[in-house]
Amino acid sequence: MGNSILALEKAIPILRRYEVRDMVRRVGIITPDKVFLRGYPLRHPVSIFNPGSLVEGNTLHLYARITVGYFTYSSAVVELSLSLNGIGKEEFSDVHCANLEVIPDNRFDIWGVEDPRVYTVEGKRVMTYCGRTVAYFDARAKVERTLPITAIHDGERWKKLCVFRMEGELREKVVSDKNAFLFKGKSGYKLFHRLHMADDRFYLVVSDVKGDPLSVEGFTEMEVTNTRVVAREADFEEKIGWGTPPVKVNNEYLVLLHGLERYRKSYNVFAALIDEEGELVAATPYYIMAPREIYEVYGDRPYTVFPCGCQIHKDRLIVTYGAGDTSVGVGEIDLEEILEALDFSRFRN
Repeated sequence: MGNSILALEKAIPILRRYEVRDMVRRVGIITPDKVFLRGYPLRHPVSIFNPGSLVEGNTLHLYARITVGYFTYSSAVVELSLSLNGIGKEEFSDVHCANLEVIPDNRFDIWGVEDPRVYTVEGKRVMTYCGRTVAYFDARAKVERTLPITAIHDGERWKKLCVFRMEGELREKVVSDKNAFLFKGKSGYKLFHRLHMADDRFYLVVSDVKGDPLSVEGFTEMEVTNTRVVAREADFEEKIGWGTPPVKVNNEYLVLLHGLERYRKSYNVFAALIDEEGELVAATPYYIMAPREIYEVYGDRPYTVFPCGCQIHKDRLIVTYGAGDTSVGVGEIDLEEILEALDFSRFRN
């Protein structure tokens, strides 16, 4: 284990090289000036980015992170919709009306509701986001600056259900916990998340969830156990993190992950497959997406493509991502192409 807090040697060795084979066709962007906030005194957000997504019929529902100022950069989540028949232009020229859906309101997210991952579990619409806790700006607080929070849509609004926290002594070593979503496998609920620990390492992990997080009464704290590191960053990366919740393809699930490379501090994307128990079975040995458009290479955070949503529509994988921490990008991948790349890169029978 060396100087690491979690057992890194248990991570699956993934052979990846510093290469980009960008297979994402950019089909449009949504900039902050094209977004009208309903029921809010400021007409437009300052930024809109890192959107989760769901597809219903021919409609793409986006759940995007917005900010309305830069002093604390406190985020909320809005919902807006696009017709999948209308995407394919260089820019989405229409004005999009957006509803404020999830805002900061408790000690676990008071400084920001960030990077929503939206998905369905047994027909229920679920969102897991990163909450900036009350400790975020407290110089005396060294742990739990951010934590994962899950909410469920009851047909009218989003209802916050629970915040996830580590068990025992590990809790006092968590600097932040991000990039999270739930996955229901054969053995119960698992939380996919990315830990930043007191040893200043970043860990891509999966944990077991005690109980059913979607059936709790009132807002509660839920403990995760049996946390294990599933993969490590490559030697050319500072860290990796979960990007998109899994979408089912045949008997497996496709996910996108991000990697922060060391040389230009660029956020790039690679893909992986997990099985029905949430175990990694394949990963692309190269990046399948990297910043290349002007709105990706220059923004509030330069050189950033940060996917939080992917959905299958016909023969395409629709990818929704943050571009430069400023705008929403939408892209698509030929499903056969990405599955062929993953099938060629399997590392477990």
